[in-house]
Amino acid sequence: MKNRAVEPLSRLTDPLIRRNGQLTTATWDEAFDHAAKGLLAALESSGPDSIGLFSCSKSTNEMNYAAQKFMRSVIKSNNIDSCNRT
Repeated sequence: MKNRAVEPLSRLTDPLIRRNGQLTTATWDEAFDHAAKGLLAALESSGPDSIGLFSCSKSTNEMNYAAQKFMRSVIKSNNIDSCNRT
């Protein structure tokens, strides 16, 4: 087997939003608004227990605290976990 150089993967530099079945570039404000609307729609249609958050053990304690505070205070869900146990 020959060693071949691995070409770097292309990285996204702009957010994408699905419009009419097609991914199109969007501004960051549009992307955040789109994500917020989707989160609110899930909350309204299925309730807070339909949403979960997975945080990273490599984040700071302050970031993980803010994540759990957001889930419990804003979303009203205890569905938060992290990979701290691994």
